[in-house]
Amino acid sequence: MSGYRHSVCRWCFGEVPLEELCHEVKKLGYESIELTGPSEWPVLQRHGLTCAIATFPQSPEGIGTIEKAFNRLEHHDMLESLYHDMIPQVSAAGIKQLILFSGNRDGMDDATGLRNCALGIRRILPFAIEHGITLVMELLNSKVDHPDYMCDHTEWGAALVDEIDSPHFRLLYDIYHMQIMEGDVIATIRKHHSRISHFHTAGVPGRHELDDQQELNYKAICACLHEVGYTGWLGQEFTPRQKPGFSALQSAIELCR
Repeated sequence: MSGYRHSVCRWCFGEVPLEELCHEVKKLGYESIELTGPSEWPVLQRHGLTCAIATFPQSPEGIGTIEKAFNRLEHHDMLESLYHDMIPQVSAAGIKQLILFSGNRDGMDDATGLRNCALGIRRILPFAIEHGITLVMELLNSKVDHPDYMCDHTEWGAALVDEIDSPHFRLLYDIYHMQIMEGDVIATIRKHHSRISHFHTAGVPGRHELDDQQELNYKAICACLHEVGYTGWLGQEFTPRQKPGFSALQSAIELCR
């Protein structure tokens, strides 16, 4: 039995009604459907599931999204308001993690972006600590899926974790994204696992199943998670080629034990 727990990302199975998805993933041994929001959590709870990491809040103008987030000082007032509204809802649902993003560079250098992110996150961090929530910034690739995204290398994210210096701020290491950006996945996990509180999976290239049509060795990667004593969540974030994809989810959880 693994030391970590198994989750499914909601958006990858968006065409499946939530009630049906809950029923199917529970049968397979998953304990969470993540990147869900307040309106969905009662459905999860009825099925005995949780949400490993809550989705992000956003303003009508898109502040809080992947592209417009904490690296811009002009977004901080709105982000503080958004997260002050969201954090108590996350806590009340018994969820322990809430996702956030750096935002795009748009010409900004990485050092300035890191300083700005630290300033913005520190504005909401005491409120998160008060409610027992860990804020988690996702590492994403800027090469294929999210052009110009700032938090696109583990070293930059790790430096931000060290700058903020709180157990209530950590990274989401997306194995798919970081394979595209920098590779060296197992060595990176060994080096930075203490700064990571959540992992995502998917096959490279294509973001599909964890099968033999992609290049990552998930058996070895998951052995590394055991090696470093990881006890958080492993979220399956692949888009299945064959819908609805329940057989792929079964194969993934069997592979990632």
